Amino acid sequence: MSSAEPTAVTWVKSSYSGNEGGECLEAAVTPGAIHVRDSKAPARAQLAFPRAEWAAFVRFAGER
Repeated sequence: MSSAEPTAVTWVKSSYSGNEGGECLEAAVTPGAIHVRDSKAPARAQLAFPRAEWAAFVRFAGER
């Protein structure tokens, strides 16, 4: 995991995020990583996960 900032990417808001604000995540896919940021503070730090680590997280979360 790193805080590497992608340059020109398309951010997508979580499908679990409503239009009322609140806690929202956005993700961007690049060839080497999945980037995640807080949609309320897009200029703040972002997290970057290698694709294999992100896939493992999604599998684990889906089991819960």
